[in-house]
Amino acid sequence: MKHRARKNAAEAAAKRVFAFCGVVAVLAVCSITVYMLAKGMPAFAGVGVSELLFGTRWRPTAQEPSYGIFYIILSSVVGTAASVLLGVPVALLTAVFLTEVSGKTLAAVVQPAVELLAAIPSVIYGLLGLMLLNPLMYRLEKALFAGSETHQFTGGANMLSAVLVLAIMILPTVVNVSAASLRAVPNELRAASLALGASKVQTIFKVTIPAARSGILTGVVLGIGRALGEAMAINMVAGGSVNLPLPFHSVRFLTTQLVSEMGYAEGMHRQVLFSVGLVLYLFIMLVNLVLQKLRKEAERHA
Repeated sequence: MKHRARKNAAEAAAKRVFAFCGVVAVLAVCSITVYMLAKGMPAFAGVGVSELLFGTRWRPTAQEPSYGIFYIILSSVVGTAASVLLGVPVALLTAVFLTEVSGKTLAAVVQPAVELLAAIPSVIYGLLGLMLLNPLMYRLEKALFAGSETHQFTGGANMLSAVLVLAIMILPTVVNVSAASLRAVPNELRAASLALGASKVQTIFKVTIPAARSGILTGVVLGIGRALGEAMAINMVAGGSVNLPLPFHSVRFLTTQLVSEMGYAEGMHRQVLFSVGLVLYLFIMLVNLVLQKLRKEAERHA
């Protein structure tokens, strides 16, 4: 009886601790939301919603300042989408290789290498992109636009460099989560597919991956979150100019906008930067909600 009483007391204490942690997490999200709204909304009133969100000129220190962030928002959307479209298929196929194709010896070598990518600081990715990728992009830029009088050469710091760096940075997150989801698929499903005459490749793409799609979508959500929130590496390889997000244009993302100018901004300029942070925050929340809904639909149809 005493043992049972101690066990019940421990379980009750654990429930209270878990409930407290859950409340703290909810309060943290709510407080961040309230703070961002309080700091970001005044600039919408001062500048105007249409001018701020759909203006294309960013000149905060001019005699007649302009605070249009449309190209900055578009750069974040295009850069993140392109990096996901490029990185997720590679990550998924890598996860398939680790779980379904490679032997244990080879997987024991490749898996730690993938995990090491996740441990590398983002500034190292930016430094490698600056020293290795940007010179290659500059040579490609000169080859494509030699003799052009309208193209502004960026030295290789452009949208394409940013997309490639982001695609590499999201690989370990998507690979690890996808591999764990694929390993969780019961072997009975694979055996049943093979028994019906399907090949191994057909079993992987028609049975295993669909069965693990909920976990794979979770990995994609985490990858998108990292791509959207990355600042330092992108600041080093993207160029930092407010331009239309074309492959060889120097661009600026929402995150790099904050990193580049928050240190010296004041007055309306500083308020607008808080609005940029609010837009980024709401955008991340929207993307997460949409992808979470897709994940739940995948679980429902699994």
